[in-house]
Amino acid sequence: MVILAFIFIGDKIMNKTALITGASNGIGKELAIIHAKNKGNLVLVARRENLLQELKTELEQKYSISVTIIAKDLSLRNAAKEIFDEVNAKGIQIDYLINNAGFGGYGKFHERSIEDDISMIDVNIVALTMLTKYFLPEMVKRNSGKILNVASTAAFMPGPLMAVYFATKAFVISLSQAIAEELSDSNVTVTALCPGPTETGFAKKANVEDTDLFKHSAAAAVVAQKGYNAMLKGKMVIITDGPQKFMIKALIPFAPQKMVLKQVRRMQEKKVPSF
Repeated sequence: MVILAFIFIGDKIMNKTALITGASNGIGKELAIIHAKNKGNLVLVARRENLLQELKTELEQKYSISVTIIAKDLSLRNAAKEIFDEVNAKGIQIDYLINNAGFGGYGKFHERSIEDDISMIDVNIVALTMLTKYFLPEMVKRNSGKILNVASTAAFMPGPLMAVYFATKAFVISLSQAIAEELSDSNVTVTALCPGPTETGFAKKANVEDTDLFKHSAAAAVVAQKGYNAMLKGKMVIITDGPQKFMIKALIPFAPQKMVLKQVRRMQEKKVPSF
């Protein structure tokens, strides 16, 4: 029965094309590998063309699928439209849209540069929203398609010392759930993937490696598989971190807001080395 179920799932995915942003490493790369293993074709988007080309070569040789790469900086406002136009020009139908690209940044809001925070908003919110705007209408017209938006457990609480990042992820989960309800009478689904700390380049780029929040991180491959499975099932929200799921569902709703804010801040404060 397990073997038959796997074959059935594989048949459903075979030759379906997934567009994945932030596909050159971390969760995005693992999602690409999972989809390729299921004989699905790919459109991979990221800034670094060399890494995309390496992944394209590997996946095409190993799984005999078709991989198209598009090197774009999603912090640029015209990037989403250019991706959409390029995909259409190549005659590629996007069956699964996976908005994975995103980054964070550490520091007090008033001390961080406005350029860095606006760039974060452009990638985490604007690009995700625009890509969904462009590709969703065709899915609705076909009455077929799936969207996976990578949010975070950060979406469920304010984040002192990473204020803008936490706020962007709150936007992602709110938007995803609202659209999912709008599409509830169709065969198109929207899933929000909410991982906790994960072994990717995120912590290093966000400068939060030496905080309590990233003491215990999940493997990117495990998070990606859970998110991918939830997308196929059409689940609205998937929280992959067990302890954080308990905190989000059972503790935060009933705790005083000031206490929650102070606890989140403590988790994110950097440890001063003792000598």
